[in-house]
Amino acid sequence: MNIFDKVLEPLISRIAWRATLYESEKDVITATRRRFGGKFGTGNVDIVMKIGRPNYAEREFIKLCKKAGEPFPVKKVQLKLYNPPKKKLSPSKKSPQS
Repeated sequence: MNIFDKVLEPLISRIAWRATLYESEKDVITATRRRFGGKFGTGNVDIVMKIGRPNYAEREFIKLCKKAGEPFPVKKVQLKLYNPPKKKLSPSKKSPQS
């Protein structure tokens, strides 16, 4: 399986909205599925792919991996799952207690 397939497959199958693969301490591959108005579209799938240096959160994860003794490249793809916002319920009318 190609490394790009590992990153893109969870996004296309709608499991997650972001997938990150750590190739080395200085190289990461990140794919993000674009959302419109906080929701995923039902039609076409727009994916933004970044290949390059890790951002701040990814560097913190790399430090934790090194501290735990995890060898590079990290075998598993890190996923951020989509959690839809919970609908707010309208406050119920309080009944007077007698």
